[in-house]
Amino acid sequence: MFKSLFRKDEQVRFSVDSICKGHHNVTYRGVKAIRSPFDYVIYQMILFELKPDLVIEIGTNKGGGALYIADLLEIIDNGILHTIDIEDQSDELVKNHKRIRTFVKGWEDYDLKETEDFEKILVIEDASHIYEDTLQALRKFAPIISKGSYLIVEDGIINEINLEKEFNGGPLKAIREFQKENGDFIIDRKYCDFFGKNATFNVNGYLKKK
Repeated sequence: MFKSLFRKDEQVRFSVDSICKGHHNVTYRGVKAIRSPFDYVIYQMILFELKPDLVIEIGTNKGGGALYIADLLEIIDNGILHTIDIEDQSDELVKNHKRIRTFVKGWEDYDLKETEDFEKILVIEDASHIYEDTLQALRKFAPIISKGSYLIVEDGIINEINLEKEFNGGPLKAIREFQKENGDFIIDRKYCDFFGKNATFNVNGYLKKK
């Protein structure tokens, strides 16, 4: 019988809490990114599958996530990114990227006319995570999502780490309400469950337009 000879420092131990702690320190090209490793991998697969003409990211922060998406669009050689926040904190690499346009008056003031010249559109909702804000953002941007593309709702994981009360139910409550109102979107289990049942920070958050 084989006897395990592993040492203590070879033990594998991690949890949602440890991944959450680590994801706050994730950088891309030196720019703070704050996104889980699971979703970085999933995003690049979706982008290469869809080859979108426009990606809208609601919630820029320092811009590492925007930079990552824009670099992928550069590799694909198609599409631009509109990244939206309520103030400009983004790194110079983000400001100077040829595939990024920044908007700093919040998603509420984003003019949907900005999307009229694009055919394939994908939206990533990563704003306050408060239930009411998330639901209103989903309602606003759902009509512009192209068939077969995604409305991605970030950070439903907050329920798993017992923070839903701080966000009045958070993204998952918004997703449930949104789906009651709108039958055009399904939860894509291919990506939600890619690494295991909802092994993503975007729990039930990969909403695909039928």
